[in-house]
Amino acid sequence: MSTENPTKINCLLQKTPSGVVLASNWLSQQGYSPELIRNYKNSKWLATFGNGAVKRYNDQVDYLGAVYTLQKQLGLSVHPGAKTALGLLGRAHYLEMNQQVVYLFGNEKEKLPTWFKKYHWEQQVSYYTSSFLPTAPGMTEFSHKNFSILVSSPARAMMECLYLMPEEVSLYECYELMEGLNNLVPTQVQQLLEKCTSVKVKRLFLYLAEKSGHEWVKFLDKEKIDLGKGERSFAKQGVYVPQYQITVTKDLEDNELPKV
Repeated sequence: MSTENPTKINCLLQKTPSGVVLASNWLSQQGYSPELIRNYKNSKWLATFGNGAVKRYNDQVDYLGAVYTLQKQLGLSVHPGAKTALGLLGRAHYLEMNQQVVYLFGNEKEKLPTWFKKYHWEQQVSYYTSSFLPTAPGMTEFSHKNFSILVSSPARAMMECLYLMPEEVSLYECYELMEGLNNLVPTQVQQLLEKCTSVKVKRLFLYLAEKSGHEWVKFLDKEKIDLGKGERSFAKQGVYVPQYQITVTKDLEDNELPKV
């Protein structure tokens, strides 16, 4: 190996944290040729991480380390959201940080790279692309190991849960999650609700927030939130809530909720 190679590999290892993936196209942009990467792999500095990526030799990489790569190296908006974000942020007592299913959200046009999709992660990864919320608002930093990534804030994560309802999350579970969000910032919630394009999400969010008795709801300006027109039903033979033109389960509306 040339004398330049150790200098370049040291530079690479210094500017990238351990526990993350190194995308091949990003390495190329940083001046690391495929030949140089092969030398690093032969010298056991780096190891292959699927098609189009490498990692530090003998490094342990979890899905959060891969999300770091998607965000910091590939410039994608892909992030942990819904129940996954609430669990990471400690905003749901019965959600463990290491959940069996990881929910990731990204922009409609964003695709996960092959190395991410084909890797056997410890958890099942469910990736959703949508535009019901804009990319930037409602994100917060989450520190993991020796790096940080962007994840959905509690308010945005709650809206993502409602977006997944009822296929991935039940309405009852959404209510349980909403009950724990007693200190949301009204201005941030207002911004998200105004920018949200899903009538289902906005109506259910306001309904569940009011049902949970949160004080921050009083500071929202509902006149600026477009709740659409027409009725929406989320339960067969349920109870109609005229304020939001929604039909929900009777036990939820009557507060006769089963204990878990």
